This record gives sequence, C-alpha cells and structure tokens, in this order.
Amino acid sequence: MKAVTIGNSDLKVAPINLGGNVFGWTLDEGKSFEILDAFTGKGFNFIDTADTYSWWVNGKGGQSETIIGNWLKARGKRKDIVVATKVGSETKEHGFDISKKHILKSVDESLQRLQTDYIDLYYTHFDDKITPIEETLSAYDEVIKAGKVRYIAASNVSPERLIESFEVSEKNGLPKYQALQPHYNLVERVGYETNYAPLAEKYNLTVFPYWSLAAGFLTGKYRSEDDLNKSVRGGSVKKYLNDKGLAVIGALDKVAEKHHTSPATVSLAWLLAQPHIGAPIVSATSERQLQTLFDAPELKLDAEDLQLLDEASR
Repeated sequence: MKAVTIGNSDLKVAPINLGGNVFGWTLDEGKSFEILDAFTGKGFNFIDTADTYSWWVNGKGGQSETIIGNWLKARGKRKDIVVATKVGSETKEHGFDISKKHILKSVDESLQRLQTDYIDLYYTHFDDKITPIEETLSAYDEVIKAGKVRYIAASNVSPERLIESFEVSEKNGLPKYQALQPHYNLVERVGYETNYAPLAEKYNLTVFPYWSLAAGFLTGKYRSEDDLNKSVRGGSVKKYLNDKGLAVIGALDKVAEKHHTSPATVSLAWLLAQPHIGAPIVSATSERQLQTLFDAPELKLDAEDLQLLDEASR
C-alpha cells in the first residue's frame, strides 16, 4: 500500500481516511474501538474528526474526539496515527467562527479531548467569511509554534478566500494550507472539478474528499424511495434518486461485477484514480463495511472502467 505525502509536509498517510463522524453518534465507544482496531490493524493510519462531531446529538459536539482520545490512550498508538480535526463549525452554542480567540480556545479543548499534545492536521472546517484571513492564519501560526498543531488544511472555504489565504501566507510568512477537504464523489463532481481542482494543482494541495460515498448512495443500497428507511442517513440521499444517480449506480454495478467487488469499493477506487486525491474520507460501522474500504486501494480501474463511470456521472 503506497503512502501519500500530504502537501509539502512530512506527514505520510495510507490512502483511506477513516471518518470519525459516526463515533458517539451511530456507534458507541465500544463499537468505535472495534472499528478503530480493525482499521489500524490493516495498516491504515489516518483518522478524521472535528471538534463539533456529533453536535446534532447534544448541541455541542466533542463525542468523536473524546472516543478517539480514549482509544489513543488505551492503545498507546499516538505516534503511529495521523489525527486530523477541525475548528470553526457551527453548533447550537455558536455560529461559524475562525477568529483567533475561538481557534486558541478550541485547539486546547480538542487536545484535551484527544488526550494528546499535538494535532497532526488542523482544518478550517467552515469559513465564517468575516474574520480577516491574516487573523486566522496568525492564530494557526501561534499554535504551530507552540507545538500544538503540526500542519493546517482547509475544508469549506470559498475559492476566493482560499486564494487570498495563500497570498496572505506568502506576504506575511504565515502557515500555508497543505490539504483540502471538499465535497466530491461520483454524483457531486462539478463544484470541486470546476472551482477547486485548479487550486489543488496550483498550490500542491492533497485532496481528501468528504461524503466520498454520497451519504451511502454510492454503495448501491438505495435504489428507490422504498430503500430510504434502511438507515438514519436515508433521507439525505433522496436527491440522488434521479436519472443521473441511477445511471451512476448502473455503471458501478457493471464495473463491480467485472472486478468481483462492490459498488462502494469501485466508487472509492474512482476517486483514488483522480488527480490530487490522497485519501477519500469514509466512515464505517461494521467490519464488513471496512472491508470495502480496504479493497479500494488495491483495485486498479482500467481505461474502459473510468470511461464508463465518467460518462454516467457527467
């Protein structure tokens, strides 16, 4: 399994990023530990979370970081794991916020929950669109110099503000984003490919797509409205039950049958075949689901496969 170097950093990760959004939400601590043990037991080392996961349960969040922190402490694996978390998201207690005050407060809270001295990759989760970029980057500069954060990355930041961030970094000698976490998958292509892919190329950003399986739609589990009650996330995939979405599922079925694998594995392999994609972010709630993730880096799609998926998803 080939390691991925993140941007211009010295961080090296395996090509699947385990999403921690389910920890403390659909998985309790015991089940979360089982998933984390199985994931790392196969040689994967990259875990993604956020300070606000799972805020929709208690209005605050912090459950995911707490579970990961308990696991890191119990297993003694901190040095073997690349931990990414985020700051700036909205909760019932506060709005989007990437002010210096909020970042300095939040990083300490995340470190406490994660039971670690440092965060490997710290994301601007959502841009509040009002904090001066220099203020945000100065806050990151402070926490990096303090040894609390190793590198920074960006998620829901507009192309314009992302470009400005690099200009401000260059001008003022401030930290630069090393990675980008966009919404990108086979049924959500236009936004990333039009607005962000050129920036990933220009600034050498390693890309870690979220919603890589379109909230489960690309697993093939949802093929009609009758299927929407199969999970708590079913309602979020209703929008994909259209001609395009079903054409993508049809193409995935064909490629999956050809390679004796699953539509989910093909979906992730397609992402890994795209420029600048480092490790799709995917959550799992069972070892069976984990196996579809493990298989993705081993699946090499040929030109015929890629053309079929490309034509169905455009």
